[in-house]
Amino acid sequence: MNRLTGGIPESLGNLNLLQLFDLSNNNLTGPIPNSIGNLHLLSELDLDNNNLEGPLPSSMFNLSNLEILDIQYNYYLNGSLPFDMGISFPNLQFFLIDHNQFHGSIPPFLCNASMLEMIQAAHNLLTGTIPNCLGIQLRSLTKLMLEYNHIQATQNDGWGFLAGLSNCTDLQYLILGDNMLEGEIPSSIGNLSMNLEYIFMDFNNIAGKIPEDIENLVNLKMLVLTGNHLEGTIPSSLGKLRRLNELFLGMNKLSGLIPSTIGNLTNLSVLNLYGNTLNGTIPSSLIGCPLQSLDLSQNNLIGTVPKELFLINTLSNYMYIQNNFLTGTLPVELGNLKNLGTLDFSSNKIFGEIPVSLGACQTLQYLNASNNNIEGTIPLSVEQMKGILVIDLSYNNLSGEIPEFLANMRGLSDLNISFNNFKGQVPEDGIFSNASSVTIGGNKGLCGGIRQLKLPTCSNHTTRKSSLSIIIAISVGSACLFGIFVLSIAFHCNKKTKTNLRTSTIGENHARVSYAELVHATDNFYSGNLIGVGSFGSVFKGKIMINELQVTVAVKVLDLLQSGASQSFFAECQTLRGARHRNLVKILTVCLGVDFRGLDFKALVYPFLPNGNLEQWLHQSIEEDGECKVLDLIQRLGISIDVASALEYLHQHRPLPIIHCDLKPSNILLDNDMVAHVGDFGLARFYHQDSNDSYEISSAWARMRGTTGYAAPEYGLGNEASAHGDVYSYGILLLEMFTGKRPTDSEFGEDFSLHKYVKMSVPHQVANIVDQHLLQEPDDNEERTSDYNRTTRTKVDCITSILRVGISCSKQAPTERTQIGDALKELQAIRDRFRRDSGNSVQPKKEPQDTETSSSISSA
Repeated sequence: MNRLTGGIPESLGNLNLLQLFDLSNNNLTGPIPNSIGNLHLLSELDLDNNNLEGPLPSSMFNLSNLEILDIQYNYYLNGSLPFDMGISFPNLQFFLIDHNQFHGSIPPFLCNASMLEMIQAAHNLLTGTIPNCLGIQLRSLTKLMLEYNHIQATQNDGWGFLAGLSNCTDLQYLILGDNMLEGEIPSSIGNLSMNLEYIFMDFNNIAGKIPEDIENLVNLKMLVLTGNHLEGTIPSSLGKLRRLNELFLGMNKLSGLIPSTIGNLTNLSVLNLYGNTLNGTIPSSLIGCPLQSLDLSQNNLIGTVPKELFLINTLSNYMYIQNNFLTGTLPVELGNLKNLGTLDFSSNKIFGEIPVSLGACQTLQYLNASNNNIEGTIPLSVEQMKGILVIDLSYNNLSGEIPEFLANMRGLSDLNISFNNFKGQVPEDGIFSNASSVTIGGNKGLCGGIRQLKLPTCSNHTTRKSSLSIIIAISVGSACLFGIFVLSIAFHCNKKTKTNLRTSTIGENHARVSYAELVHATDNFYSGNLIGVGSFGSVFKGKIMINELQVTVAVKVLDLLQSGASQSFFAECQTLRGARHRNLVKILTVCLGVDFRGLDFKALVYPFLPNGNLEQWLHQSIEEDGECKVLDLIQRLGISIDVASALEYLHQHRPLPIIHCDLKPSNILLDNDMVAHVGDFGLARFYHQDSNDSYEISSAWARMRGTTGYAAPEYGLGNEASAHGDVYSYGILLLEMFTGKRPTDSEFGEDFSLHKYVKMSVPHQVANIVDQHLLQEPDDNEERTSDYNRTTRTKVDCITSILRVGISCSKQAPTERTQIGDALKELQAIRDRFRRDSGNSVQPKKEPQDTETSSSISSA
């Protein structure tokens, strides 16, 4: 996990006492040297996640003591596997060669490596059949992962390996997706290990029926058979797999009814049956499954949508029931889907009106009800759906005028109400101000709107008629509206906090984590796991399970006794739910609940970034292998560009720009590859955000505008947050990064600031004010050479240019500051000049890879 480049030197073969050799996660190229065969005592060879190429050297197969061979994720290693490799590696336990270009068949003599526990050869070009002897001789095998190859099996040959695998009593993973398996799955699959948890045979050419014998695999968690030619009915015996968590049977030829026994699967979170010819009704027994994702689309299902489907309150990712023959009206229970992200029931025969209860689905982002027979008007309750991004109501029988409130829904980015019976004036504000975001064709009674919609001008008669209708409606309904208003205010006051939590925490389609899970993940918030304390809470390191994998995370626990903590939580959720950029911290999930004492508890969960924050690298001693580590010039320049890229994205965010309001070194986190990620959006605002937002803003929180020293001077005068304020903070950040001085150091006060300090020294005194680590002075016993002096001058010139950018960004007057996009371009040009002038070929930052996550599992 460094940035080593070039080839592996042949001379490493001279280390004949070497037992462990790990060069993983670097940028090494070229072949594996033949001299590696000299390391006769080697037991572990890790060369994964590099760019090595060519075939495996024949000498490697002299390493009879090898227990671990990990050469995965090189992409360019190729050639065939030696016929007798199992004899060469009698002690081999882990054989990891996935994500390369190895071809040919799996050698039968691999079975001689009787201690093998893991075979991972996915994403290669392997052909032939799976040797039958694998299971017979490899009794310790736990993982057989061969997806994305060209491995074959037919009805008469190639399936024998399944019978052999019944001897592998510890087998947990059988991953064979995206190959060329044909014929029927043998009933012997039911004889596999009782410990088997994952079966992937998706995207092959498997035909026939799903074997009933799968019911014997009682510990199965995932069954993935998508994209085959399976036919017949879904076995009701699948209801016996009580630990099944995800079932994927889509894109087959399955027919008949959906068995009601699926409702017995009390751990099932994903049910995917789309693209079959299933008929009958949707079983109401599905209410027994804690589903998060449901896809029954593109089948021949009939009948009404059972109300029980809308009572599954765990549904949070999606409900796809489109392209069927469902009929009837939508039940009022639709409003119970308070955590759902996507709802699609398009292309059915559903009629009646849209239930008013739809407004309770406040985390819904995508709604598609097109191609049905829905009538009536768009209910006023839709205005409450603060999280909605896309609405498609096209090809129905909706009528009335287009509700004005649609123009005020700030998150709405795509609206299709075409081919209905809408009439009257089209609004011109909000989403209706962008012709590419709305589709309204096929409504003959519409008029007005922006010019690009090319609608006829509304006549005075129409206007008078509309106005008269409005006056009459208001007059007749005033008493009712007043009563409803009073009741809604009371209801809103009682439920506001809970509603806002749902509204503000739309995230990445992850289930929310519970308080108990976070207690377990952080060892009861043990102080030894504390990695930071901020204005609104504390951050703990922990480990949680996501998609059956343990992931290291950072858990930010809000101190709700602090004024503004709840508003900080809402701001962070609302900002990060729609922001996507490689230089922004990603929110994984949230916790909304109560602790063991019954008190409100709020927490945010992020990926753990192992290199800490920029504050630590600039001002604290970072040690590695006993050495003090500091950021060099290229690293600091790269981080500067990363942060500017993130700010430019935020300031151009659509539909509303985002103002960070608290940019400083401690809020910039660094990953494995020293890529910067801007975090802590607890004070963030959407530009032009008003006081009527979806959550109540405390006056204390509303006044907060960053941290002393980094906050723009105009914020001290009460000015609103703006992009200019973020640019000021960024300018101060640049000056701090390259001088090593905080803006709050004792030498700086009201009359003398870091900005003035740097401005007075540029360009002639830069060498005196720069962080001296950047100039890398030689030891006392070394002489200053002309090469060194030339390099120093190049560095000083580079830093001078960077400081000028910092000065221009941190000017007193907001309108005089450089825009962040211009600052970014200038810094990129400075980097390119420095590379050219110094002769450094700086390697681009390598995107980190999660080597713990199986590609096959994530793709499913």
